Amino acid sequence: MKWWQKAVFYQIYPRSFADGNGDGIGDLAGMISRLDYLKDLGVDAIWLSPHYPSPQVDCGYDVADYTAVAPEYGTLDEFRCFLDGLHERGMYLILDLVLNHTSDQHPWFIESRSSKTNPKRDWYVWHPGQKHGPPNNWLSAFGGSAWEFDETTGEYYYHYFFKEQPDLNWHHPDVRNAMWDSVRFWLDMGVDGFRLDAVGTIFEDPSLPDHKAGVTQDDLYRMDRLAQTAAEHARVARLWEEMYQPQHDQPGIHELMQELRSVVDEYPDRVLVGETDDLTYYGDGDNELHMVFNFPLMRTRRLTADWVRKNQEERLAGIPSKGWQCNPLGNHDCGRIISEFGDGQHDEEIARLNLAILLTMKGTPFLYNGEEIGMTNASIENPSDFRDPLSSQAYEMEIRLMGAPPEQAAVYASQRGRDKTRTPMQWENAPYGGFCPANVKPWLPVNDNYQHGVNVHDQLQDPNSLWWYYQRILEVRRENPALREGEYEAVVFQDDHILAYRRVSPEQACLILLNPTAEIRFLDLKHSGFAYRIVYSHHPLDVMDSITLQPWDVVILDESGFQRDSC
Repeated sequence: MKWWQKAVFYQIYPRSFADGNGDGIGDLAGMISRLDYLKDLGVDAIWLSPHYPSPQVDCGYDVADYTAVAPEYGTLDEFRCFLDGLHERGMYLILDLVLNHTSDQHPWFIESRSSKTNPKRDWYVWHPGQKHGPPNNWLSAFGGSAWEFDETTGEYYYHYFFKEQPDLNWHHPDVRNAMWDSVRFWLDMGVDGFRLDAVGTIFEDPSLPDHKAGVTQDDLYRMDRLAQTAAEHARVARLWEEMYQPQHDQPGIHELMQELRSVVDEYPDRVLVGETDDLTYYGDGDNELHMVFNFPLMRTRRLTADWVRKNQEERLAGIPSKGWQCNPLGNHDCGRIISEFGDGQHDEEIARLNLAILLTMKGTPFLYNGEEIGMTNASIENPSDFRDPLSSQAYEMEIRLMGAPPEQAAVYASQRGRDKTRTPMQWENAPYGGFCPANVKPWLPVNDNYQHGVNVHDQLQDPNSLWWYYQRILEVRRENPALREGEYEAVVFQDDHILAYRRVSPEQACLILLNPTAEIRFLDLKHSGFAYRIVYSHHPLDVMDSITLQPWDVVILDESGFQRDSC
């Protein structure tokens, strides 16, 4: 099997992970200082969110240079030091690759907008528009028209996201060549692959048809805010799809992914991970992306036995035989998992159970920095502290469309935006969580719960902490080949509230038993035909033919052994 099939990935949000030079912004020097921390935790690979030069309109996803490092993060030499440090410790590194658009400050776009005859004019999507405005009624996913009028040449350019993020014209061969050269730049340096941002938005319908949703973005916002029933939420989703259908997942995208795959295949053992849950991006399993995210797993408030079983049945059935899934529960664009999946009373117990699910399911797990200490959604209630434009946008819409008072609008906007999950890593019980010096204000506010045990230093002193649980379950996965490589087989007991499945590899077979409920569950194994060795259990187990599963319990059994001991 490939390294990326057996690995556990850990996403680093560079601006918030570790401040090495004391300016309140995370950087490469900080990451380098934490290399041993990553190794000790037990992760195998790092996904680094954008580290490129950027005006930071969209938190680094507006790239101004694809082959450099943002000055506030460091230098190329420091990047090489970080990469080499990971490789020396047996770990891998993949980078974010933003294909759909650049920053409007990228030299390519500066040239493109300078005149209609510039050689790079057609590197972006330009249109003269209609008599009274833009060429159609397309909208930006981040609000407003998808067309921005540029006075220099009197034409409109297209942007699926913010107006500061003009879309590249991937039909132009020079764009492809330039982007593939950027890919090779990092692969030549030794980077192990890429996570592809927003791959579905690369092409648009060339006939430029108007969308037929029949509602405005303001209408859709109101409907979303007022929706209460499943049917109402489904209607919002349907209208959203009608509004943006001509702007994503258009013909040509799979041929482009095959072209990118051929570039990456020039280098041995590299990987492509797509920010999509569309299984067609696997191609035939060997000619497009190596992995796409199992985002449907996350779209629930609770990982019940039924939810996980159905997810695995549907996803694994749709993946080509040579394909391999990857499983996330959180990332920089959604809420912290302890906040999103908790019940307000048993949040840490549920977090431990969910980690066990993630690390024992078939597929490659993706973790997000700060999960291992139970970082929660931060409430940033002063609009002047917002750094995510989506928070500022929601603040304005709450006041204008919903009639909310400013204080209430700020609370909602904080949770609607993405700042809540991008706050600085909490390293110790010290000012600003030890992220930066006490006399320097960090780029985003730090969650105050660093004072109450949600920090690395305090948890390292407590063998029962969430950090040590992460370290132990990562070790269990690493030591048992069935959990990394095995095939998945659903197991349903009489009590179907119990989540059970087998992972079977040539070397080993494991039975995983999980109780995702607040009630005690009883399980009879005496007729299973197996003698078990306990690989892991939350609680001591003495009788192997009758198991009592405590609330949120985790038990992992090896079917090929006979020893009856408990971890």
